[in-house]
Amino acid sequence: MARIAGAIRGFMAKHAPSPEDVQNSRWLKPFGHRIRRSDLWRFTRRSVPRGVAVGLFVGIFLMVPGLQIVGAALFCMPFRANVAIAAAMTFLSNPATTPFFLVAAVNVGSRMGFKADLTTLQALASTHASVWRWMAWLVSDAAPAMVAGLAVIGGVFAFAGYWVSLVGWRWWVAHKWGQRRAIAREGAQVQEIS
Repeated sequence: MARIAGAIRGFMAKHAPSPEDVQNSRWLKPFGHRIRRSDLWRFTRRSVPRGVAVGLFVGIFLMVPGLQIVGAALFCMPFRANVAIAAAMTFLSNPATTPFFLVAAVNVGSRMGFKADLTTLQALASTHASVWRWMAWLVSDAAPAMVAGLAVIGGVFAFAGYWVSLVGWRWWVAHKWGQRRAIAREGAQVQEIS
């Protein structure tokens, strides 16, 4: 377990932006005094699950790589979520996962009643259509279905991520307290023996 925690810390240190990076972002300068609040940067039992939820929702719903971290940081302010966790969670949607999210979003949106012609999607994929034909299809009939589908998928991932991280956080804290109690018991036994 210690190896996993170390790997997570290493990933966060390498990929998550520092408070200074976020505060010096040209997009977040207008929100500088608000984004500098210390409660947005602490790792607490409330802020971490909120950060996971915000990061997952923004990362899936907002598929523009440069704006995901900025959007997550802005959404963290009203929810008092951890900005670093939210920024790291936006990396769930990356170039490898984006096509899956987009196809699933169009499928979910079309099941919700929005008209998205999936046969056209299959035809575009099989004929290796140009980027312009893909964009025309997205703008014409797939956009409402895709936006609705991304909102639903992002909401489901955010809900699941919130509860998984909340349970994981509580388990981790209970595990740490158990280790402390075991060390205290061992120390008490050593003192009794001496």
